[in-house]
This record gives sequence, structure tokens and C-alpha cells, in this order.
Amino acid sequence: MKVVILTSSMNGTLAHHLPFLLKSKSIEIKMVVVSEGLVANKNKLYKKKLKKILSIGVLGAINGIRMRKWFDEDIKQHTTFIDLKAVCVANGISLKSTPSINCKETENCFREANADIGLSLGNGYIAKRIFSIPSFGMLNIHHEVLPDYQNAQSVIWQLYNGSTTTGFTIHKIDEHIDTGAILYQEKINIEIKNTLGETVSATIAKLYDASAKALVNVLENFAQYNSVAKLQGNGVSYTTPSIWKFIKMNNQFKKIKRNNSK
Repeated sequence: MKVVILTSSMNGTLAHHLPFLLKSKSIEIKMVVVSEGLVANKNKLYKKKLKKILSIGVLGAINGIRMRKWFDEDIKQHTTFIDLKAVCVANGISLKSTPSINCKETENCFREANADIGLSLGNGYIAKRIFSIPSFGMLNIHHEVLPDYQNAQSVIWQLYNGSTTTGFTIHKIDEHIDTGAILYQEKINIEIKNTLGETVSATIAKLYDASAKALVNVLENFAQYNSVAKLQGNGVSYTTPSIWKFIKMNNQFKKIKRNNSK
């Protein structure tokens, strides 16, 4: 299986998952494409951010910035991330940088890779003219259960809803976000720690380890999983919580923690 990978971070999901993919004898990484995240229409971006701030409130936006490290740096205390550039060089993998996810340069890289399938690991919206280039399209790992938690940050909204489980979904990419047909899904227990932040980071690390192994399995047995891919029904989409929803989220976490310690 020849694979092209698109990512928007040198230190994100791919920096964790790549060693798992490299261990497989039937997976050939043709190219890694890293988007620099440049924005062509900044006015559109600012309007989108303003709309979000108006929706969740200023305090919600500030708290959202504070929470980012739970989903990034803090995960690295619980699992291993590699130097992406060094590993690509050591394994002879072509590593290319492009201005943005959907730019012409990304399209050219995908055509050059001539891959069977594409992987999206840590990106925003991907246009059809990109995801349709590989012979079998592209797959994405969403670290939550679909369609119940579309566009959701992992773990926090499960806790908000009083759940002690979370999960991940490997699905096809289509013209919307987190709505493509599901090839594989797995649930795990939320790792309850002393604080909400520690709980999120430790649980996401578990999700990363589990989803990396599952991704290898799906790619090695793609024909089997693709033949039984399940279309999603109506989903629920989430975003950064308002400060009031965050307070409820934290209270729900404390309640679950108390029950967990009995």
C-alpha cells in the first residue's frame, strides 16, 4: 500500500504515528507533505474567528487558548513523539513543505507521490481536488466517536455529557468535516487523573497509541475494511466551550472523579 501523508504540524499526530507505520512491511510511505498554514484570505479568517468569539464569549476564547497545551505539549508526558524530519531523512522518505493545505503546491505533491491512499493527520478542511487524487482517496483519524462528536476536541465533551468513555474513528474524507464513511472505530475508558487537564492529556495519549496501531491494521487490510465502510448518520458538531459550558464540564469531571474513587 503506497501512502502519501498530509500534516499541518511537525510535532503533532504524525510525529507520534510514523514509527508505527514504518514497522509495517506492506506500507510504503511515498511522501510526507507539511502545510505551513499560510492564509490567503486573512479577512475571511478574522471574520471566522470573530464569529466564534461572539458565539463562545471572550472568556471562552481565552480559556480555549489556555486549554491548548492539554492537547499538545502535555500529551508528550505520556507517550513518545519523534523528530519528524530526522526520521524521514533516515528512512528515505520525501518530506516536502507547502504554503497551505489546499494550495497548488500540495496538489502537485500529491500527484507526484502517485499513492494508493492519502492520510490526513492533524489538518483542517481538505478540498476535493486534493483528497480525490490518491487512487482510494484519503483517510482521517478523528480522536473521538463519530458521528456523535464531530469536529470535537477529544475527551472534554464526553465528560461534559457525563461519559467515562471516549474513542477514535478512522474514516474516509469527503467534502465536509468528520462526516465521511467509517472504516474503523474503537472506544476506550477515560483515564481519570487529579485535574481535568491531566485527564485530557493522559487519555489522548492512550487514544494516540491505540489509533496508531489501528491505522496500521486498517491500511494493511484496507480492501476488507473498505468493503464494509459504514456511512454516518446525523451527527453532532462541537466547538470550543463557552466559559459556562467549561464550568459545567469541570463540575462533571469532579463528579465522575468522586464516583471513580469510591
